[in-house]
Amino acid sequence: MLVVAYLIYMFAVGFGASQTKMVYSDLVNSIKSEQVSSMLVSGNTVTVTLTNGDKAKVKIPSLDTLQADVGKEMNDQMDKGTLKQEAYETKISWTAVTNIILIIVFICVFFFGFLRKGGSGATNFTKSRARLNENTKNVTFKDVAGADEEKAELAEIVEFLKNPQKFVSLGARIPKGVLLVGSPGTGKTLLAKAVAGEAKVPFFSISGSDFVELYVGVGASRVRDLFEQAKKNRPCIVFIDEIDAVGRKRGAGMGGGHDEREQTLNQLLVEMDGFGENEGVIMMAATNRPDILDPALLRPGRFDRQIVVDVPDVKGREAILKVHSAKKPLANDVDLEEIAKATAGYSGADLENLMNESAIFAARRNHLEITRKDIEDANLKVMMGTEKRSRIITEKEKKLTAFHEAGHAVLAKLVDKTSHIHKVSIIPRGRAGGYTMYVPDEDKMYTSKNEMLDRIIVMLGGRVAEELTMDDISTGASSDIQRATDIARQMVTKYGMSEAIGPVSYDDGGEVFIGRDFAHSKAYSEKTAADIDAEVKHIMTLQYRKTEQILTENMAVLTRVAEKLLEKETIDGQEFEECFNI
Repeated sequence: MLVVAYLIYMFAVGFGASQTKMVYSDLVNSIKSEQVSSMLVSGNTVTVTLTNGDKAKVKIPSLDTLQADVGKEMNDQMDKGTLKQEAYETKISWTAVTNIILIIVFICVFFFGFLRKGGSGATNFTKSRARLNENTKNVTFKDVAGADEEKAELAEIVEFLKNPQKFVSLGARIPKGVLLVGSPGTGKTLLAKAVAGEAKVPFFSISGSDFVELYVGVGASRVRDLFEQAKKNRPCIVFIDEIDAVGRKRGAGMGGGHDEREQTLNQLLVEMDGFGENEGVIMMAATNRPDILDPALLRPGRFDRQIVVDVPDVKGREAILKVHSAKKPLANDVDLEEIAKATAGYSGADLENLMNESAIFAARRNHLEITRKDIEDANLKVMMGTEKRSRIITEKEKKLTAFHEAGHAVLAKLVDKTSHIHKVSIIPRGRAGGYTMYVPDEDKMYTSKNEMLDRIIVMLGGRVAEELTMDDISTGASSDIQRATDIARQMVTKYGMSEAIGPVSYDDGGEVFIGRDFAHSKAYSEKTAADIDAEVKHIMTLQYRKTEQILTENMAVLTRVAEKLLEKETIDGQEFEECFNI
């Protein structure tokens, strides 16, 4: 509005006449040289019209001062008729008036159009942002690999959408909602699309964050509109991705029960509870944080079922690799089963990314097919980062890195019986100065206490090897020590594996919700906290001493592995085994 007022003022005073800048001395000189044709005096301001037609406003000290300076000249010029002194009055410039009118008309038209657009925009603002995906008809369970149990459980939903009378005749109530729980990238969204594709029903997808807005009431309106759309297209599936954005436990915010997010959640609960008829509308949602969802959202009658979509096992990884490599030319030396064994813990998204990076490597090397080396290099890039051969490394640093990685590798061979060495390198990758890659022999659901203690020994191997061979230690072991300490702390506080502390869990999850838990204190005393710290230190110190003992007894093997690394920079599992068999 200030800009508009300024424009009006400029049009009013500036259009219709050319303005000339003058000061008092210029005015005196102009009067003396008879260049002024008329004057209009108003207080200490004189508006003059020059003989060339220009106009100017000049501040004068006072009328008496002006009379004293050029009074005689002014009187002489007025007697001759060359200077006219006008009485003070308001003169209207019709050009300025016309411009003001045009400005007002323009502003009225602009605001009228804005209000018309804003009216429809305000209506659309409360509309649901759910998208009706047509391409889900081409997605079926055949496109989902490595999730056989999940697909079997979801098959009932498909059957109900195809033939609801089969269940209704037996008095069965189909679940109203299905919550897919799992780590990121495990295929939760793909499973939801596959259900819609198998049942050949409309699929509405929306993110949980799309409901929440700054303005109170907008999210609840969008929920109502979403269910209205769904009812018009039933039978259908409504999929809410990242539902934890809107379904977080109530009372966890600073706004009490009246903030926008909680009103949106309340409306979602009402719609799912069936105050209106929602038969034929199946709710599906995905989250990787079920622990923070509101309990009312998970009760029977809302999200009846929770299906855990976990990272795939070795069979599942092989099936996923087949899906993502179906349209990629693979060389004869590529064994998908071997790749599946080497990628334990990878999600479906990780495996898709691995095959994509492999294709990029092959294209960069002008290969016509994706080779085994392309896949191995892509896997290293995904895990460790890009190889940095151009980094300048001193001989001392190179030797230190060689013994550091040799320490990890030797201890993994001697202590860890659940995996085998795949590759060891002293070539920097990402932030790491080198790496030791060992592959688990089989997928495991649980880890024993002894296996966790052995894992700590393997992680400490690099630091101990530096100390024993270089008579010095470096910062290169910081990440190893941090991860080893985390394992020790979890053993004490989460898994109850400490004899000194006892079989008690002191794990608080590490989550603090502002509002509900802002002043929340730990569930144990300061003395217990000190005991936990002491026990973690005891575990780490004891394993450090065991690491020193093992490496001291196998110093010859450690030296051979380090010398091999200094010679070749990278060795594979077979070359590593040869160092033990000498």
